[in-house]
Amino acid sequence: MQQKVRVYIETGEKRVFASAADWPGWCRPGKTEAAALDALKAYAQRYARVATLARVASFPGDEPRFDVVERVKGNGTTDYGAPAIPAQDESKPMTAAESQRMIALLQACWRYLDQVVEGAPQELRKGPRGGGRDRDQMYDHVIGAEAEYAKKIGVRQKPPDGRDKATVRAFRRTIVAGLEDPTPEATWPVPYLARRTAWHALDHAWEIEDRIT
Repeated sequence: MQQKVRVYIETGEKRVFASAADWPGWCRPGKTEAAALDALKAYAQRYARVATLARVASFPGDEPRFDVVERVKGNGTTDYGAPAIPAQDESKPMTAAESQRMIALLQACWRYLDQVVEGAPQELRKGPRGGGRDRDQMYDHVIGAEAEYAKKIGVRQKPPDGRDKATVRAFRRTIVAGLEDPTPEATWPVPYLARRTAWHALDHAWEIEDRIT
């Protein structure tokens, strides 16, 4: 029997996010819970490439079965377009194996984004998906957001220039170190930090793909 995919549902006034609890970055919005789950299912094949990059087995395939394990109330950020509320489940202690699996998937989301950016033209097709940012602007936006997210677990560093690949790699290694050993003053649970960071990287990677086709 196919294993069910655990899902968190975050419901705002105008938008609902469905996030796969055990697959950081696999997270899609909709106007209703049903629409968000449909969108999550529609992106299963695209997320499968991330699981392959991470060398994480047991991805559920193109026809996942969802199990909503927690529902949370969203806020203005939810309605603006980002999953904003940690699930209570994300405050539970993680085993070393769970932590390393989570980090491997986050790193795969980064690699996926980098591959998409490398193969994309600088100027992207304008339209309703993503507005006016072109490739480099979008990549810098993602990195800048990651620097802000990382502060929530006590990691403070200046966002690097996205064209300096070595500095970007060092920047991300520092984030991973923070995930492995967050400060006691952390205000976001580590799994939520990974989920939010992975979602943002993938959301823009998929946006770039959509705007060059």
